[in-house]
Amino acid sequence: MNPEREVQLRMTRRHLFGRASTGIGVAALAWLLDPKVFGATDASRTGGLPGLPHFAPKAKRVIFLHQSGAPSQLDLFDYKPTLEKFHGTELPDSVRMGQRITGMTSGQGTLPVARSIFKFSQHGQSGAWLSELLPHTAKIVDDIAIVKTVHTEAINHDPAITFMHTGSQQPGRPSLGAWVAYGLGSENQDLPAFVVFVSQSSALNIDQPLFSRLWSAGFLPSRYQGVQFRSSGDPVLYLSDPPGISRSTRRRMLDTLAQLNQMSAQEFGDPEIETRIAQYEMAFRMQTSVPELMDLSNEPDHIFEMYGPDSRKPGTYAFHCLLARRLAERGVRFIQLYKRGWDQHNDLPRDLALQCRAVDQPSAALILDLKQRGLLEDTLVIWGGEFGRTVYCQGTLTETNYGRDHHPRCFAIWMAGGGIKPGITLGKTDDYGYNVVEDPVHVHDVQATILHCLGVDHKRLTYKFQGRHFRLTDVAGHVVEKLLA
Repeated sequence: MNPEREVQLRMTRRHLFGRASTGIGVAALAWLLDPKVFGATDASRTGGLPGLPHFAPKAKRVIFLHQSGAPSQLDLFDYKPTLEKFHGTELPDSVRMGQRITGMTSGQGTLPVARSIFKFSQHGQSGAWLSELLPHTAKIVDDIAIVKTVHTEAINHDPAITFMHTGSQQPGRPSLGAWVAYGLGSENQDLPAFVVFVSQSSALNIDQPLFSRLWSAGFLPSRYQGVQFRSSGDPVLYLSDPPGISRSTRRRMLDTLAQLNQMSAQEFGDPEIETRIAQYEMAFRMQTSVPELMDLSNEPDHIFEMYGPDSRKPGTYAFHCLLARRLAERGVRFIQLYKRGWDQHNDLPRDLALQCRAVDQPSAALILDLKQRGLLEDTLVIWGGEFGRTVYCQGTLTETNYGRDHHPRCFAIWMAGGGIKPGITLGKTDDYGYNVVEDPVHVHDVQATILHCLGVDHKRLTYKFQGRHFRLTDVAGHVVEKLLA
């Protein structure tokens, strides 16, 4: 018998309504009949909370380009010509003001100031100062907003990157992407709402590890966690059918599993069982959508040239930036890229240059590509690390080489797209680039502003867990009005 005819005979209308009358089938059928029941604002949206977004959003999706290890703001964005005369001198106590430093430099007998060896110049109509290491970013400087005064409490990588992406230095909280997927749902039923890529280091020194809990759902239902795409083999683990299993067999297996899981859901009322059903179905649909996403054969040569020579190599940052644009086109809500290798405690001039060579062109190309497709106006892009680097040298200071330790007091990020005012530089640091003197922006402020661009009031997006209503920004955070278009 024709397989298609067999499926038609098996799934009668009575069968459909019978299957949909119990367990998660009720929710699925209700959504099909009226998406607004589950907070969908249009027919393309699945999931999300009723009443969200709280107000008209400027951005529909987010691409977060996290530079893991902390890029040196003093060598890239925060131009300090006065460091030429301070070079080699001791960092004054009046500047440090007793601030704690890491164990990596606390034992040094001296904290000598290290100027940047890289040249800075002004670019665009905004006249923003950028390092010579960022020639491609210089071309889009009027499309981005540079924030030079982000600050955090965390002084070591793990708590700092956890704080940046979950709002807490302690593991276990939901990630930013999970909060967004939970609150706003997805615009594409065939791809996850939250997708993650990890690009390896381009530097020569050992880089910082990354942990999957950075994109976990924490105490939210696990369906909202990020799905990591891999660079070799199946893009998503266990996506392919086992040898000898046909697609029709897989479909029958999932139908049977769904029935068994629905029985368990009715008996135990565990929301994770419904998550399991939904994720099985998502995986089935991804067997078609993911290969199409990963097939770059229809991308013209000039697009690969725009993103740079690494854009054809799976697993590279450039390749991931191109995939980020393709995911944005397909309505994926939150796209997280991690680029490892920015932890330059020594040999900074060499390794920083290697990192920038791998990252500068693809990051700028992503902005240009989104812009030319009309996607930048409703896509929010963020570029930055978890903290900054010190003005004083770690290790031996020479005329051509130096290292920089962790610095939480101020660091630089840039933002672009949906809801962000382009062509501005916000914030000012002191002559040493050590303390904020104007327009401080806390990490919770960055998070609140991201949610605001998505039409979400960060104080009202909460989840009750262990008797307390939690939110991404904890009990802090303010929208940075000066960043808004």
